[in-house]
Amino acid sequence: MRGLHALLEAHRARGVLWLPRASTRVTAPSAEGTLAQRPASPPPPREPAGAPARPAGLSGELFADPGLRQAASLDALRAHIGDCRRCKLAPGRTHLVFGVGNPHAELMFVGEGPGRDEDLQGEPFVGRAGQLLTEIITKGMKLRRADVYIANVIKCRPPENRNPEPDEITSCLPFLARQIELINPRVIVALGTFASQTLLGVRTPITRLRGGWQDYRGIKVMPTLHPAYLLRNPNDKRLVWEDIKLVMAELGVRPS
Repeated sequence: MRGLHALLEAHRARGVLWLPRASTRVTAPSAEGTLAQRPASPPPPREPAGAPARPAGLSGELFADPGLRQAASLDALRAHIGDCRRCKLAPGRTHLVFGVGNPHAELMFVGEGPGRDEDLQGEPFVGRAGQLLTEIITKGMKLRRADVYIANVIKCRPPENRNPEPDEITSCLPFLARQIELINPRVIVALGTFASQTLLGVRTPITRLRGGWQDYRGIKVMPTLHPAYLLRNPNDKRLVWEDIKLVMAELGVRPS
């Protein structure tokens, strides 16, 4: 409850007063190195009567938009986002980078935002950092990249790969929250400082967050170092491997 309270307070400070409710997780992972597909989550519950009014302005309109709640699949959510012009990042992007992977994945990776290669290809984690993440998934965890789901906090590349600004986060966060709700993973691996702090609603450094289980709306979160950081600091790959082993143990995944 303290983690959820901190998350809500952090989002409230950004002008966000409501997040969609997560649904109940089901099924267990496969024991053969691949994660079992699960049935789609049940339809989201209706909001209770007398719920507080949404804030006026862009963030309130996004969260109150019935189309967001009516998007019952990732494809429907992507169609709802459309050729998004909801924040100032839109004019500078090549492609909106929505996410990729198993829509019923038990394991989800969340990064910060698209880089140059991702912007050009329209897929998250396809550059050098993405290649390292793929190696962690395929060589370390003995899973296929298609077994997991990969997304970012924001969907458009910031200029010069700068950190996203608060208004950009406010515009994109409803879409990530709905992605997580639809996928309903058992575990989220938060890659790097920005993704970890945004999901958890904290300002704790990643060096203190990594290696310990956290909570996002009832979903277990493992913060770890970003693959881009590991490219600059390869000696710290062992730290990420320790974190990944905890994730594998939680999911019951053993290398074949």
